[in-house]
Amino acid sequence: MPDTSPNSMDAESEQKREHGGEPADAAEKEEGDTDDGEKKRRGLKETLKAHPYLTVAGIVILLIALAGVVIWWLHARHFEETDDAFIDARQFSIAPKVQGYVADVQVTDNQHVNQGVVLLRVDDRDYKVAMEQANAQVAAAEAGIANIDAQISAQLAQVEQAQSDVKQAEAALKFSAEDAARYQKLATLGTGSVQKAQQSTSQLQEQQANFERTKAGVNAAEKQIAALQAQRTSALADMQRAQAQRDQAALNLDYTVLTAAQAGHVVHLSAAKGEYVEPGQSVMMFVPDEIWVTANFKETQITDMRSGQPVDIEIDAYPDIAFHGHVVSIQTGSGTAFSLLPAENATGNFVKVVQRVPVKIEIDNPPANLVLGPGLSVVPRVRVR
Repeated sequence: MPDTSPNSMDAESEQKREHGGEPADAAEKEEGDTDDGEKKRRGLKETLKAHPYLTVAGIVILLIALAGVVIWWLHARHFEETDDAFIDARQFSIAPKVQGYVADVQVTDNQHVNQGVVLLRVDDRDYKVAMEQANAQVAAAEAGIANIDAQISAQLAQVEQAQSDVKQAEAALKFSAEDAARYQKLATLGTGSVQKAQQSTSQLQEQQANFERTKAGVNAAEKQIAALQAQRTSALADMQRAQAQRDQAALNLDYTVLTAAQAGHVVHLSAAKGEYVEPGQSVMMFVPDEIWVTANFKETQITDMRSGQPVDIEIDAYPDIAFHGHVVSIQTGSGTAFSLLPAENATGNFVKVVQRVPVKIEIDNPPANLVLGPGLSVVPRVRVR
């Protein structure tokens, strides 16, 4: 019998190492690994042969999964979607333009109102008094202008009378000049008295003075008209100023009633009856009915995106309702370019970051009975191909 003691086995191993037995062990190990692989393959084949139905089912499931992945990829490549989207609107605050106590608040929180509906009234008693005063000032200015117009008319009549007096004086002066010349000639020829010639000369001088006086009266009357016209111009300016004050008083009176400029919802109502409000003080927020979706797509997603492309919209608040819309416009520039503090990339430690580009999407025929307001989360899916 061969010696199988540990000492004999160690001696054989030592003898193999001395005679180069290491390669033989490696070959035997590799051959063993090959035999193990063959055994596993034969075992797998035997298992598959033993369970043919399970094998076929597994192959079918694998093919279906592969086909599903291919179909999904072929379908998904036509769409671009993002979860960085929300409903947007041009909401604004409503504030009075005049100061006073709130007389009445005719709306409540989250109420929908139509265009022209009264939202709030400010106590208008002071503004009605100011309106009456402004009307009185306008009436006084108009009366002043009418008085000046009457004076101008009377003065024009005086000018016409003075002009008639000038013509009469001119005729008398002409007659006196001819009469004086005739008597002077008779006195020179000796057929007339010197006294008569002197009287005619004196009358001529009187008519000359009368003519000059009437001409001066015409000039004075015309200058008085110019003065009255200057007064009328000043009175007209006063009337225009009074009319402007009346218009401002009418505006202030109108400003005491705050109405809805367009249809929408009243939100964040802070005004209460009896509260004193100042011009520009926000009393409520207003959300117009016109809403849209602002979707911030990555800049790599807008390559094939164009206006008018259809969009499937999922709103987190209504997961069971399918919304549809279309792309309205794509912002010219990234969102950070128009922020309060835009990114400054002109530095030595620049790191490229994928930018987001806002895309405006309009919802087609949104249901009127749903609450769709600014800030609601949305997942739009744009068909780009």
